[in-house]
Amino acid sequence: MHSNIKALLATTALFFTAPLLADSGCGFENKANGLFATCSEEKQEVILTGIVEAERLVTELPEFSEGYKTYQVDTSALGPIKAVAEPIEIVVIIGTWCPDCHRETPRFIRIIEEVANPNIKVTYIGVDRAKSDPEALAAKYDFKRIPTFIVLNKGEEIGRIVERPTESLEKDLANILK
Repeated sequence: MHSNIKALLATTALFFTAPLLADSGCGFENKANGLFATCSEEKQEVILTGIVEAERLVTELPEFSEGYKTYQVDTSALGPIKAVAEPIEIVVIIGTWCPDCHRETPRFIRIIEEVANPNIKVTYIGVDRAKSDPEALAAKYDFKRIPTFIVLNKGEEIGRIVERPTESLEKDLANILK
């Protein structure tokens, strides 16, 4: 009986730590041996850090390009964004390895293209898995999750969208800019 309890505890510990092991940052294949993922050192992932151009994200990285091509912008929500008459900066902190960034960043790029407001300047900062970049550009902003969209007016933060919007990127951004 005592050995059964030990075996159950060991199995439970493995079950709860397996996701932690799988999130260690190396590329994992879709193979599994029991509770263990198999790490393939051959799988390469692209981690861009520092200033990243939107065009590069949607043309060079398949994880971003598909969402960019298929996202339908809610043009009915763009009025307040199109109406911005003074310079606004939006800093977008992303990880090219991050699934939430794969979903939200291409949508945001499409929205900004649709708005086409010359008063809105967007800067994309790529971070690694430790959420840093070589020039410490992202460190200037207090962020914990990505993507983080930080809206600045005259250098002062007036709002942010963290990880995922409350309603939609269009509506949340419009609410910040009203």
